[in-house]
Amino acid sequence: MQKFKDTIRLLEDSHFYYIIIAGMDGKYRYVNKNYAGAFSHISNDIVGEPYFLTMHPDDCKVCEEVSRQCFRFPDKSFPATIRKHDGKGEYIVTQWEYSAMFDENGAPSGVFCMGYDITETVVANEELEVAKNEIEEKNNLLEQIVWAQSHVLRRPLANIIGLVNILNKMEIDQNLRNICDMLIQSSEQLDEAIHDIVKKRPVTEETT
Repeated sequence: MQKFKDTIRLLEDSHFYYIIIAGMDGKYRYVNKNYAGAFSHISNDIVGEPYFLTMHPDDCKVCEEVSRQCFRFPDKSFPATIRKHDGKGEYIVTQWEYSAMFDENGAPSGVFCMGYDITETVVANEELEVAKNEIEEKNNLLEQIVWAQSHVLRRPLANIIGLVNILNKMEIDQNLRNICDMLIQSSEQLDEAIHDIVKKRPVTEETT
């Protein structure tokens, strides 16, 4: 019990951490000032209210399961991620550590919970995942373009160069020969450009 009292004394006025104690009846027995202020939109005096009053209904099961683990393994603490009402029709995401509490006779007396708001981290991770997916889609598209340039365009380009070379060896007038020379020069430039693009394509698992 002393370690919980010390933690409460240390974090009573914390602006970052939430501290709560839920009794065996599932009601708040203690909350620190930060928690009381963050959820004052739910109740001005939340002590004595049911623990689930502040949370997303789907997360009640998580809370119950983690609490049971605490009493099965009283020397350990267990994490829980819980969504809480923000008072605006949405939810914030909070991260907690749960620990079992016992009275002086060794009987279970409640659950000690220390947590903090991780909403910004969750949102940032979601945005990062979206960005990674967009990058992956663009890389896949680029790979398709490179493949098309390497395989689809080069085949007809090679045919054009071959045909022009055949024409160049035939008995043709100077005007047509000049056109053939320009066609060969343009084809070689296009082939070189395609080669440079393919050479600079991003390295992926398929290309390594």
